[in-house]
Amino acid sequence: MVKTAVLEAFEERQEWLTDLVGEALSDMEIRPMDRWSHWNKVYETKDPTRVSWFQSRPETSLRLIANAGLDPSARILDVGGGTSILVDALLAIGYQQPGVLDVSEEAIQRTRARLATRAEAVEWYVEDVTRFKSPHRWDLWHDRAVLHFLTTEEDQRAYRKVLGRSLAEEGHVVIATFGPEGPGRCSGLDVVQYDVDRMQRLLGEGFELKEWHLEDHVTPSGAIQQFLFCRFFRVSSEVETIVFKNWTAVSSQLFPE
Repeated sequence: MVKTAVLEAFEERQEWLTDLVGEALSDMEIRPMDRWSHWNKVYETKDPTRVSWFQSRPETSLRLIANAGLDPSARILDVGGGTSILVDALLAIGYQQPGVLDVSEEAIQRTRARLATRAEAVEWYVEDVTRFKSPHRWDLWHDRAVLHFLTTEEDQRAYRKVLGRSLAEEGHVVIATFGPEGPGRCSGLDVVQYDVDRMQRLLGEGFELKEWHLEDHVTPSGAIQQFLFCRFFRVSSEVETIVFKNWTAVSSQLFPE
């Protein structure tokens, strides 16, 4: 009876265990060199003020970050920050602990050089977001135009897992992607268009949608790209809860009182 109960307990949690094993194996893989080489080439060969995603001032991102009501000491991570001036603006406003994550070392170097001595106040990470391991939790995760480049379910699940383990309890998420009428390709790559429902499904029930809107971005060449901006609030730390519940259930079968 005990053996049967143990087997049934593990079978019922096969998907959960498979996810854990899959994540462990993915941690052993080499950084996706195709994304690394692509984006380094982009930043090595193009004027950062002429790329299609350039903004002279990221007004919408700054407004949504302000709406989160964070203290100046809050940790804010700009995912795929590249050469964006968002980090400049955050420092100027008074945020004391911003961070920038980008797969392109060239982009990070350019931004650090632009900030000069102010770069010392920023945490810098050169890594693919799907493989990122943060040394601590962040109060706000900001991503403008990274997620929509992840076109496979595997990469999207990996992104979601990294976000989940990197964000603080009651943390905030600000994400901007191409909207339902946005372009199908960007920078020579296929992209995914998102609407609010698709974004909510990706993040899951642990995140409450606080606000969203569609916005037309005008590129330096004059083209118009539709963006979807969303701000979410984390209402539960589902990762820790799931692990605890599953271990409790399995251990109760392995070690009955």
